[in-house]
Amino acid sequence: MATALAEIREKLFTSVLSDCLDAVGLMTQALPARIRPLDDRLVMAGRARTAAFMEVYHHDGSNPYELEIRLVDSLEPGEIPVFACSNPARVAPWGELLSTAAQVRGAAGALMDGCTRDVKAIRAMGFPVFHAGIAPLDSKGRGRIMALDVPVECAGVRVEPGDLVFGDADGVVVIPKRVEADVLRLALEKVQGERSTLAELRAGEKLADVFARHGIL
Repeated sequence: MATALAEIREKLFTSVLSDCLDAVGLMTQALPARIRPLDDRLVMAGRARTAAFMEVYHHDGSNPYELEIRLVDSLEPGEIPVFACSNPARVAPWGELLSTAAQVRGAAGALMDGCTRDVKAIRAMGFPVFHAGIAPLDSKGRGRIMALDVPVECAGVRVEPGDLVFGDADGVVVIPKRVEADVLRLALEKVQGERSTLAELRAGEKLADVFARHGIL
């Protein structure tokens, strides 16, 4: 039976998921360290809805937010908009208004390799946003979404629509659908083993003895 997003969010964390992705041979699924949460108290777990940005250098008078609006208005509960920005330093495509609209629709958070803005308001909302920087830069005249729900690379990691995205204070990992069941099974098992390991270490046992017994570090 598929593991519910609420259980994943409650029981798991990025480091154990990263370890289990390594265990199934996928060692490049963690986004780089520059991708950080606006609020490291929040946990994000949901399904990717992708958007591919193209860098632009002018505004032609048309609605530059058309696909951005379409994506946010179509979000389902538990989904995460994932913005792949071709030049992350030039654009802050996410802010308070998009966060509000996404949160009302039940989105699980937002992920981008560009910047975000309106950070005080977003933190006050308690909406998980993972970003590559904070800047006031509007996307109009700098970047424009050219495609929705297509495979993208966000901060160098491939993300396909429907992939499981998980983020917490340690960063973000992307779990491809084809290995999701195996990774989640391994992760839940490892969490149980880590609890035993921690209990024994707190009881004063030597790390070498505990590692020999459980093989977890």
